Amino acid sequence: MSPAKVASPLPSPSSDGFSRHYARYALGLLSVVYIVNFVDRQVLSILLESIKLDLGLSDVELGLLSGTAFGIFYATLGVPIARLADISSRKVVIVASLTLWSLMTALCGSAASFAALLMYRIGVGVGEAGGSPPSQALISDFFPEERRGAALGIFSLGVPIGILIGLLAGGWLDQSLGWRTAFVVVGLPGLLLSVLLALTLREPPRGMADGLPTESRTYTAREVIAFLWRARSFRYTALASGLYSFTGYSFVTWAPSFLKRSHGMDSGEVGTWLALIIGIGGGVGAYAGGWLSDRWASRDVRGRSLLPALAMLASVPFWFGVYLNQNTALVLALMVPPAAFGLMYQAPALAVTQGLSTPAMRATAGAVLLFVINIIGLAMGPALTGWISDLLAPRFGAESLRYALLIVSTPLLVASYLFWRASKTLAADLEYVRSYRP
Repeated sequence: MSPAKVASPLPSPSSDGFSRHYARYALGLLSVVYIVNFVDRQVLSILLESIKLDLGLSDVELGLLSGTAFGIFYATLGVPIARLADISSRKVVIVASLTLWSLMTALCGSAASFAALLMYRIGVGVGEAGGSPPSQALISDFFPEERRGAALGIFSLGVPIGILIGLLAGGWLDQSLGWRTAFVVVGLPGLLLSVLLALTLREPPRGMADGLPTESRTYTAREVIAFLWRARSFRYTALASGLYSFTGYSFVTWAPSFLKRSHGMDSGEVGTWLALIIGIGGGVGAYAGGWLSDRWASRDVRGRSLLPALAMLASVPFWFGVYLNQNTALVLALMVPPAAFGLMYQAPALAVTQGLSTPAMRATAGAVLLFVINIIGLAMGPALTGWISDLLAPRFGAESLRYALLIVSTPLLVASYLFWRASKTLAADLEYVRSYRP
């Protein structure tokens, strides 16, 4: 990267008018946006069986709707939108993105064909591409490195809480009012939230929490990718996160159908149990991952990578128990530990990525991580699971989805190994970034 001038160091956070209380408010507000993000993203999974019957779709088509159509646009547009956030207002990008994806979610309820629903889901993906990376960058500017993991752990609660609300509300709305009304009801609140965000969110100076000087230059997406990719710890973290997401998104997408087909549960019942399992179990894991990684990293920075490595490994036996058991109550109980272990990776992975980038590239860095996660996990996982299920159907009939999900749980072993590999170079890579001057 070419040399550039550096401005004087930033004043203290308090002199810029951002109190600790306001930082917490901003974190809470951005976390609510992330909750809405996952409500609108995941409500489709609880509605898949009703949509399949109404529109006459195959499992492959359902996989395309829930994963590939959303994931490809979400992943590929995330980097250029985050690049825009890095050179302009992160707040404006989040407000515009929230408005778009909420509107597209509501419009899904009007779809009369696979093609129409596909286009609206693409719209949701385009909108949500601009939600998380700018939020991560803002949080990193509100909270210093020693508290960033816990802050990002709170932000990561958006995943399980959003899934909890989406499954619970979607399941009962589907059962009582139909899948079309479910989309409308969960989509509209985001439009109101975008107004609150526009009126009350203020942006901190880039690098404020770290006391870093403001960089007078900007970075292209190619420069950010090259900067991150030189760090082996980032490469392993990104690939490991993608492999976890391959399994995680496949489960979240297909678990409702699995419980309906293999265990005879109805939509409301499935929505309630999965909301509790993923919402509470995943919530504990998401927050614990951030808090524990901060504690471990305060003694040994490798803890940010070793914690998710251990969590991935511990989850595998439980997944095998889920898919190889016929007892419904036991299956539901066995889902709880891996729901918690799985989401322990997110806050550490986000914190590692933010730590391996400079303040002027943090939104784009977050988008690069999400690109890898969503191309491997979201764009490929649900669709490949549906394809395997269709392939196994002639032999296993309605049980084909059970064995498809079992097969796609095995990449967690590789994810654990890659997180461990990331720990080997993390300290050196972080030191390089701390001493880097553009």
